[in-house]
Amino acid sequence: MSVRIIAKKLGISPSTVSLALRSSPKISESTRENVLREADLIGYRPNAKINELMSHLRLNGTRSSEACFGVISFYETLRPWEQSKHLTLIHEAMQKRGEQLGYRLESLGLKAPGMSHGRFRDVLDARGIQGLLCFGSPDFEERFPKELDQFAVVTVGLSISSPMHRVTSHFFNDLYSALDRVYELGYRRPGLILGEYEENRSAHVYPSAYFGWCDHVLGNPLLMPVLRTSNVESDSVMDWYRCNRPDVIVCVHLYEEVRKLPDILEENGVSVPGDVGVAAVSQLLDGTNLSGMEQNQELMGAWAVELLASRIMNQDFGLPSFPKIQMVESKWIEGGTLRNSK
Repeated sequence: MSVRIIAKKLGISPSTVSLALRSSPKISESTRENVLREADLIGYRPNAKINELMSHLRLNGTRSSEACFGVISFYETLRPWEQSKHLTLIHEAMQKRGEQLGYRLESLGLKAPGMSHGRFRDVLDARGIQGLLCFGSPDFEERFPKELDQFAVVTVGLSISSPMHRVTSHFFNDLYSALDRVYELGYRRPGLILGEYEENRSAHVYPSAYFGWCDHVLGNPLLMPVLRTSNVESDSVMDWYRCNRPDVIVCVHLYEEVRKLPDILEENGVSVPGDVGVAAVSQLLDGTNLSGMEQNQELMGAWAVELLASRIMNQDFGLPSFPKIQMVESKWIEGGTLRNSK
């Protein structure tokens, strides 16, 4: 066996050779270089099938009771998911998939009082934590600390501007799919109400999806202006509606805001869906009567854990030069705010 040959020539154990070939942080740089040099001389190539099997055994064997992913965020609160149903669902999915793969999740206070990034790194090292699941930041331009560059990290969403492996909703496809749906129902003048927060969180892709769809499907990229708003309010909505006369309104906004739209229209004498249809694109539609696209938090959480586990198995630590981004498409929810297909 090549590993044993390398070990014998260098006077070290086969397990040390194996760790060095996987770039384990437990092995010194000089030993790793010696092992790689000797492996190259004898033409050693790892057996991918055996590596796959051993990775599976490490995930499901004795390691499973010890392995831990740290859960962090750049929010001031330790557990931001406790204040958001959207994030709660993602965290629950992370826990479920983590347990299936042999990992437990531990919340860690990156923003705890008196906690520096250097001290936080020492905490992770002391606990033997190599992987971090990140819930993002309220600051869209947040940079990931260079002091934590030695760890494998996967973040949810687009809020951290550093190059990172991440899982996010497929914002462009979500809106495009919603527009396709309303078109199939016979609507021909879709208008877009866009939340400013949602536009920033999506890297401004929603207008691209809307105008691109109007050009491709209707042949008119300038069908009507987008109504951008921080809140869904009666005056701005009705002024825009009366000026542009859409036959369906697609509203991309926070859960608390999209649910206001049908009531505002009805209060101003506009029947939903009789006079105008309403479709929502939002994190959650649960508890509303809205038709539209709802984000798939279960897949987002599960995929984040799977991506992080694969980074660790491949010894892919630090911020990547070429990040892997996995985009999860939302689910269509049938409600009562669109008319039946014509």
